[in-house]
Amino acid sequence: MTTTDGPPLLRSSAIMAAGTIVSRITGFARNAALVAALGTALLADAYNVANTLPTILYILLLGGALNAVFVPQLTAAARRDPDGGAEFANRLLNAALLFLLTITVTSWLLAPQIVDLYSDFTGAQRTLTITFARFFLPQIFFYGLFTMLGQLLNVRGRFGPMMWAPVVNNLVVIVTVCIYLVVASDSNTAAELGTLEIRLLGAGTTAGVIVQAVILIPALRATGFRWQPRVRWRDKDIQRIAELAVWTVLVVIVNQIGYWVVTLLSTNVSVGADRQGIPYGVGYTAYSNAHLLWLIPQGVVTVSMLTALMPRLSGAAADHDFAAVRADVAYVVRISATVIVPTALLFLALGPQIATAAFLRGNVALQDTLAIGYMLMAFALGLIPFSAQYVLVRVFYAFHDTKTPLAIAVVTTCVHGWLSIGAFMTLPARWAVTGMAAGYGIANAVGLAVTARKLHARIGDFGAGDAVRHHARLLLASIVPAAAAYAIGRVTAALVGYGASASLMAVVAGSIGFLVLFAISARVLHIGDIAMLTETARRRVRRLI
Repeated sequence: MTTTDGPPLLRSSAIMAAGTIVSRITGFARNAALVAALGTALLADAYNVANTLPTILYILLLGGALNAVFVPQLTAAARRDPDGGAEFANRLLNAALLFLLTITVTSWLLAPQIVDLYSDFTGAQRTLTITFARFFLPQIFFYGLFTMLGQLLNVRGRFGPMMWAPVVNNLVVIVTVCIYLVVASDSNTAAELGTLEIRLLGAGTTAGVIVQAVILIPALRATGFRWQPRVRWRDKDIQRIAELAVWTVLVVIVNQIGYWVVTLLSTNVSVGADRQGIPYGVGYTAYSNAHLLWLIPQGVVTVSMLTALMPRLSGAAADHDFAAVRADVAYVVRISATVIVPTALLFLALGPQIATAAFLRGNVALQDTLAIGYMLMAFALGLIPFSAQYVLVRVFYAFHDTKTPLAIAVVTTCVHGWLSIGAFMTLPARWAVTGMAAGYGIANAVGLAVTARKLHARIGDFGAGDAVRHHARLLLASIVPAAAAYAIGRVTAALVGYGASASLMAVVAGSIGFLVLFAISARVLHIGDIAMLTETARRRVRRLI
């Protein structure tokens, strides 16, 4: 594929982006509902730490391998095997399902030990977190099933279902929280939460993940794929993939060590802040919600484009067509940056207003949302290297190279870990986790530099210099619009306050002002990709209408 194939890639990406946008919006509503119901302090930390464990363990033990290895291997099998890779896909699916079942059962049995590993909770909060974990850990199996079915669909050119399925998950959880708000008492602590309320939140949250996975089965059957439940205990192809996957698991372990450090430190900050009499959440839940907001443009743009690209990229890598690989990489980095860079500046300008508009309701106070907003501002600029590195690392996986990403992950995680520890030790409780968020961006910038150097050694000049210049022009084009958006946010707050409605007004007005000024700046600086993206979006909207 060359850059002339950009419009078809953008069309496929647009389909996924539409699903991702709706998924993020409903995910936003889901988190807002949870924050309204549980707040952002210790009770919410118990739920969120427990609900994060299935994701951590799934990614740690298998998810990273599935995402990195599945598509390149399936693409190679489709080119190699007379049946288009169907029999190989079944063998890979069955082996992964068996492993998923094993780790799910084992994790469920070890729930108390896993909770203790990721938190310093004691007493009623620890007991509640373990109870939630018992409900949530079965999600591991269904996260894996969702990923495998989705990747099988992607290899067959069906990109939409995997991006739209999480919408159903979010809706199930939103309904669960609404029922909880009706039946729950005014529970503000772990000790006050009743058995019915715990079971409702636990079962409803896991039901969403189950539905998200199962809903892909009809879509996969429509492609002609038929599951054959047979397992070969001595399968050389699966053994070879397992060897590749070991390195991917090591990458995930390294990344999770970094996440474990942040989780442990931020939950410790929550407990310390509570003891100091700080009446709002400045720990893990605030960090988690800021991180969720921060990832939205990455999921909508970069992940969508790369998901559409991976089958082609893997094919080009299999054919040793380095020119096509370089063209693909340069194109995705450039186009994704055209959205990511201005969005990062907008987060920097309107972080508190965005967080307040999203989360100020129910048990959440203004100070809670401002803490989330400041963390979003700290995360903001780190989105730029994070997005670019995400693209570059996937090229190594397309070449079945799972060792190089490990070296990159070690560097990034070490930098983030040390910066997080430094923030924890030197900053006051109300700013410590905000410092950890800023450290994440710095770590990704270092990781990007290492990744770019290693990729250049692997495939030659992929246009890194042009990419740097393109990013610089986008940053230059975004500075004045970001300053204007910040001013609009401040003026709105001075005139009508910091309420949810007022903050939403500030976000809308600031975003409009930003977009108008950015369009002018982009035209002056001759950033032509804006017009292509706008035209693609306009066509998709016309089709929907």
